[in-house]
Amino acid sequence: MNPDLSRAEWRKSTRSGNNGQCVEVAFLDQDVAVRDSKDQSGPVLTFASTEWAAFIDGVRRGEFDQS
Repeated sequence: MNPDLSRAEWRKSTRSGNNGQCVEVAFLDQDVAVRDSKDQSGPVLTFASTEWAAFIDGVRRGEFDQS
Protein backbone atom coordinates (compact mmCIF):
# COMPACT_ATOMS: atom_id res chain seq x y z
CA MET A 1 0.00 0.00 0.00
CA ASN A 2 1.34 3.42 -0.94
CA PRO A 3 1.32 6.05 1.80
CA ASP A 4 -0.34 9.42 1.22
CA LEU A 5 2.53 11.83 0.48
CA SER A 6 0.35 14.86 -0.31
CA ARG A 7 1.07 16.45 3.09
CA ALA A 8 4.62 15.13 3.53
CA GLU A 9 7.15 17.63 4.82
CA TRP A 10 10.36 16.76 3.02
CA ARG A 11 13.67 17.48 4.76
CA LYS A 12 17.22 17.53 3.45
CA SER A 13 20.39 17.35 5.50
CA THR A 14 22.00 20.67 6.33
CA ARG A 15 25.28 19.00 5.32
CA SER A 16 24.12 18.33 1.77
CA GLY A 17 25.70 21.46 0.33
CA ASN A 18 24.74 22.92 -3.02
CA ASN A 19 25.94 20.18 -5.36
CA GLY A 20 22.47 18.62 -5.65
CA GLN A 21 23.65 15.17 -4.62
CA CYS A 22 21.25 14.45 -1.79
CA VAL A 23 18.18 12.59 -0.67
CA GLU A 24 15.21 13.99 1.18
CA VAL A 25 13.22 12.26 3.92
CA ALA A 26 9.69 12.72 5.15
CA PHE A 27 8.50 11.31 8.46
CA LEU A 28 4.98 9.96 8.10
CA ASP A 29 2.64 8.43 10.69
CA GLN A 30 4.16 4.94 10.68
CA ASP A 31 6.72 5.19 7.90
CA VAL A 32 9.65 7.16 6.57
CA ALA A 33 9.73 8.14 2.90
CA VAL A 34 12.95 8.80 0.97
CA ARG A 35 13.37 10.45 -2.44
CA ASP A 36 16.06 11.92 -4.68
CA SER A 37 16.22 15.69 -4.15
CA LYS A 38 17.00 16.19 -7.86
CA ASP A 39 13.89 14.27 -8.97
CA GLN A 40 11.18 15.27 -6.54
CA SER A 41 8.41 13.84 -8.72
CA GLY A 42 10.28 10.57 -9.16
CA PRO A 43 10.02 7.33 -7.23
CA VAL A 44 9.81 7.27 -3.44
CA LEU A 45 11.12 4.51 -1.18
CA THR A 46 9.10 3.89 1.97
CA PHE A 47 10.39 2.19 5.11
CA ALA A 48 8.71 1.22 8.35
CA SER A 49 9.82 3.40 11.25
CA THR A 50 11.57 0.40 12.82
CA GLU A 51 13.50 -0.29 9.61
CA TRP A 52 14.59 3.36 9.41
CA ALA A 53 15.71 3.32 13.05
CA ALA A 54 17.79 0.18 12.41
CA PHE A 55 19.38 1.83 9.35
CA ILE A 56 20.26 5.00 11.28
CA ASP A 57 21.68 2.90 14.12
CA GLY A 58 23.87 1.05 11.60
CA VAL A 59 25.11 4.33 10.14
CA ARG A 60 26.02 5.62 13.60
CA ARG A 61 27.89 2.39 14.41
CA GLY A 62 29.86 2.56 11.14
CA GLU A 63 28.36 -0.53 9.52
CA PHE A 64 28.43 1.10 6.10
CA ASP A 65 31.83 2.77 6.30
CA GLN A 66 34.09 1.93 3.39
CA SER A 67 37.69 1.15 4.25
